[in-house]
Amino acid sequence: MASQQQEEQGKEDEVAALRVIYSGDFHLLSQSESEGITFQIYDVCNNVPLKVTFQLPPGYPFCLPDITISSDQLSRKQCSDLKGNLLRYAETFLSHPMVYELMAWLQQNVQNSLDQPAGEGDNQQHQTSADDGIWTALLHLDHMRAKGKYIKSIGKWTSDLRLAGRLMFMGKLILILLQGERKDIKDYLVVQKTTKVDVDSSGKRCKEKMISVLCEERLQAGQRRLTNFAVKEFTSECELHKEFETLGLSDLYDKFVHF
Repeated sequence: MASQQQEEQGKEDEVAALRVIYSGDFHLLSQSESEGITFQIYDVCNNVPLKVTFQLPPGYPFCLPDITISSDQLSRKQCSDLKGNLLRYAETFLSHPMVYELMAWLQQNVQNSLDQPAGEGDNQQHQTSADDGIWTALLHLDHMRAKGKYIKSIGKWTSDLRLAGRLMFMGKLILILLQGERKDIKDYLVVQKTTKVDVDSSGKRCKEKMISVLCEERLQAGQRRLTNFAVKEFTSECELHKEFETLGLSDLYDKFVHF
């Protein structure tokens, strides 16, 4: 019984994280003990708009979700073939939260899947070269009430997941810059959304519900590869901008941080 409750809680935590990550493109359709949780995510994958519906049944993630893919730019057969390849990839994540991984796979592999002749999809789970290399992610936190504990937790997560980066404070602005393997960054997002790391206004422990992913991209030429994770506090916008400039990330500052 306890195990079943843990599975259900884990499922709800994953859905809560997805709701934040995809924001207005996430739509909860139904939720019940007998049918599980059903939701839809709208995403533009390699210039192809997709509506992906997931049903997480009782027993998920130890069984595969039911998935439906639709698009006004694809035929029914193309959607069916894409779903088949995605489900084969999903089998590699059994017993673990997988929806974010599956959406990332669609983002990187939709065109390859559509162009591929029938019968060659069995090895799609190995075609993850688009995720290889070092990635940079910039996150925004709305607030920290239990600041000391929160900082300690972030330090532990980044160490455990072999991520480098910066936790940056400037006034009320809180940014987390991460660098590392893309899968490790994804795992970090799941951990941060499913762990009781802060406290609410009444002092009760709570999970992070107000984190935003500002960007996630492969490390570009001219951008500095970080080797450690550090906490930094800045007293002015000029100081914060200088930090991004030093890291070769002025473009990220201009697009996502500039006041």
